[in-house]
Amino acid sequence: MKRIGIILAAFVLLGGMVPATIAAPRQQPSAANTYVVVYAENASLDTAHAAIAAAGGTIVKENTGVGVATVSTSNPNFIAAVRQQPALYGVSRNVSVGVAPQELRRQQERNEVEQLNQERQASKNQPAQAQPPSARSKKPNAEPLAGLQWDMQMIHATVDGSYREQLGSKRVLVGVIDTGIDSSHPDIAPNFSRDLSRNFTQDIELIDGPCADEPDHSCDDAADIDENGHGTHVAGTIGAALNGLGIAGVAPNVTLVNLRAGQDSGYFFLQSTVDALTYAGDIGVDVVNMSYYTDPWLYNCASNPADSPDEQLEQRAVIEGTQRALRYAYKRGVTLIAAAGNEHTDLGHPASDSSSPDFPPTTAHARTVDNSCLSMPTEGKDVIVISSIGPSKAKADYSNYGVEQTDFAAPGGFFRDGFGTPQYRLASNEILSAYPLSLAIASGSLNPDGTPNNPFVVQDCQNGICAYYQYLQGTSMAAPHAVGVAALIISEREKKDSKHPGGYTLSPDKVLKIMKDTAVAQSCPTPALVDYTVIGRTPDFNALCEGKKKFNGFYGNGIIDALRAVDD
Repeated sequence: MKRIGIILAAFVLLGGMVPATIAAPRQQPSAANTYVVVYAENASLDTAHAAIAAAGGTIVKENTGVGVATVSTSNPNFIAAVRQQPALYGVSRNVSVGVAPQELRRQQERNEVEQLNQERQASKNQPAQAQPPSARSKKPNAEPLAGLQWDMQMIHATVDGSYREQLGSKRVLVGVIDTGIDSSHPDIAPNFSRDLSRNFTQDIELIDGPCADEPDHSCDDAADIDENGHGTHVAGTIGAALNGLGIAGVAPNVTLVNLRAGQDSGYFFLQSTVDALTYAGDIGVDVVNMSYYTDPWLYNCASNPADSPDEQLEQRAVIEGTQRALRYAYKRGVTLIAAAGNEHTDLGHPASDSSSPDFPPTTAHARTVDNSCLSMPTEGKDVIVISSIGPSKAKADYSNYGVEQTDFAAPGGFFRDGFGTPQYRLASNEILSAYPLSLAIASGSLNPDGTPNNPFVVQDCQNGICAYYQYLQGTSMAAPHAVGVAALIISEREKKDSKHPGGYTLSPDKVLKIMKDTAVAQSCPTPALVDYTVIGRTPDFNALCEGKKKFNGFYGNGIIDALRAVDD
């Protein structure tokens, strides 16, 4: 749930408003591997370029705003060579060029919590929820499926809640750094900016599958499609339009900008995430959603003895490159909001990591980690971190937490929520949001007549137009609720600013303060050590909530509330 001018440090340290330069490829990669290289802060561009060449690399793409470049090389010892170059701070593996043997190619579901594939497959041909009459909203002006949006009811983003006060301003740009956004979805189209949207990545056959099997038979996707579904779901929660069809988002009148940085398979690599963040700062995006961690390391450790020197260098590169990009965007008025992650871990006390490095495939190994190891961008500076709760307001079993990291809690779904509610192992415990039609068809979720064949997918048809929605859960689903609230706050209180590309802005610090002032404080449960074995989880899911009602590791400053945030 996947971040210089002549002297590279100048714009980073001084916060200059000169846009980042994301150079076009100088040379198409023809070597076996590519890497992302982070320049030393005191290195000139010429010195950094010379160091890359000395290490045996060729620049493919460069972001001068933060000093990061994608480099192709045939040098099998490229990482070790970079370590010998003072002008280069670090290097991270990025992409293997070419197609892997079939036995190594994996279409890995990076968002296992969100997708719940086992439960979905088991539910095939069970009663679906296509336009369920009992759930359709009876309130005037409410969207037809508003009755299924327990999440919006919890944070008062409803027709008799925040919608009366503030729907969001079209001037407010919300960037979704994710797997893409399906602009053709009827609930997305009214608020989608095709002109501002960009795709910063390219499909990788090794992990995304053969390009020939793509709908467009290409690995170069347009900036208005989503071949994973994750980004479209996030975008719908933030800003699905009030249009008399399906659902509505927290801020149903803001402008959605697709900043695609994720692969179809759900991987998020350093160069694409850095480019998305700096672009967001350059065009005047007001708030971004980051429901991902930067691959290939779940936890980046600068000097973990369990890792080789090359691996340590790689992790330092991810930390430094992501932090530079975060700072670049933050200094240009971008409010940064990230998902806490789905590893059911106290981020202040991580102990182990067996999933890293997850790229190239089959290279992961078990290792011990500690609190000096950072999950990026979640644990980056200036980032607002969101944990996930279910319909009962209990912390979701999978959600990460911790007093050092958690800023707020938001509804993200809790499939097994048996804490205070009669519902257990139900799709309706999750978050309903937009689902691309092409993916609904490809997944086999529809009957021949177009109706859903399982309870995780919902159809709504109005005036001859049909749209599809899916239930997902994860901190990836919690974060966009907070992003929507931030967008409402900015819409309500934005100020003229001639230095801001959009002409209006509200500083991230002010947004955070208002979110803190208007969140609903939530005490730790009693007992504070929550036993998740009662809902079928293993003992490692058990979690200790530390802190008081005003601030604690499960809820941070409290549960975000859209109405309180805009109610003067």
